Amino acid sequence: MITELRRTVMSGYSMLLILFVLQGALIFGFVQAVIAPSPLGAILAGVANLVVLVLWFGFFMVHPNEAKVLQLFGKYAGSAYDSGLRWANPFYAKMAVSVRVRNFESSVLKVNDSSGNPIEIAAVVVWRVIDSAEAVFEVDDYNSFVHIQSEAALRNLTSSHPYEAHNDGEVALRSDPAVIAERLKGEVQARLDQAGMEVIEARISHLAYAQEIASAMLKRQQAQAIVAARRTIVDGAVGMVQMALEEIDKHNIVELDEERKAAMVSNLLVVLCGEENAQPVLNTGTLYS
Repeated sequence: MITELRRTVMSGYSMLLILFVLQGALIFGFVQAVIAPSPLGAILAGVANLVVLVLWFGFFMVHPNEAKVLQLFGKYAGSAYDSGLRWANPFYAKMAVSVRVRNFESSVLKVNDSSGNPIEIAAVVVWRVIDSAEAVFEVDDYNSFVHIQSEAALRNLTSSHPYEAHNDGEVALRSDPAVIAERLKGEVQARLDQAGMEVIEARISHLAYAQEIASAMLKRQQAQAIVAARRTIVDGAVGMVQMALEEIDKHNIVELDEERKAAMVSNLLVVLCGEENAQPVLNTGTLYS
C-alpha cells in the first residue's frame, strides 16, 4: 500500500525570476561567443540554454483544496498541497487530485429487505479524498469506486434490516433514520478506507415499497392505523364510563343496580365509540319502565 508523502515544492515566482535572469545571461553569453568567435563557448552556451529551456517545463499550478501527485518515471515522489504557482523537477508527471468535499446521490435501487419485501431505496453520500496517493494508485478510478462501493454498501445494509419494525427494539429502515444513517456511513467507510477517502455523511434519500406490493402494504398500514385509533378510542371511552359511574356514586345522584349499570355502560360505549352521532331516545316514564 502506498502512503501519501507531502512534499514542499519551490515557489514558482522565485524560480520564474531566477530562470529569467539565467536565460538572459546565457543568451548574452551565446551571442558574445558567436561574435568572438569562440566555438567551444558557443557550444557550451547553447547546451546551457537548452537545459534552462527544459527547466521552464517545471512550472505548475496548485489550486485551493487540490493536491498534485508527483511521479518520476513511474515512481511516486510525493504530493504537493501548497496552492499557487509552484516549480518542481520538470521530469515529474503531475496529476491533479481534488480534496474538496463532494457528494452524489445513488440511483434508486430495488432490494429485498430482511423480511423479503421488495423496496426501492437511494442514498446521498458526502465524501472527500484524504490520501491523494491511495486515491490515485490503489484504485483505477476513485470516483467510480466511490459510486459502486456506496451502492454495494446500501444494498447490503438494506438486506440486513426490515422496512418496518415488527418487534420492540428492532431497528428498521423507516422508523430509525438516524441509526440507519450512522450504520450506512460506517458500511461505506469500511469499503473506502483502502482508497484514501473519508465519508462525512451518508443518508437515505428515497425509501418506498416496490410498486408491485405498494398497494397491499398501504392497506396494511391503514389497517394498523385504524386498529391503533380504535384502541385509543376504547381506552378513552372506558375511562370516561368509569369516571361517570364513580361520580354518580360519589354524589349519590341515583342508585343503580347491576343491570342498570350494565345498560348505562353499554349505552355510553355506543355513544363514545360509535363512528356516527347517536340518536337520543327520551324516556318519559320511570327509570325501570
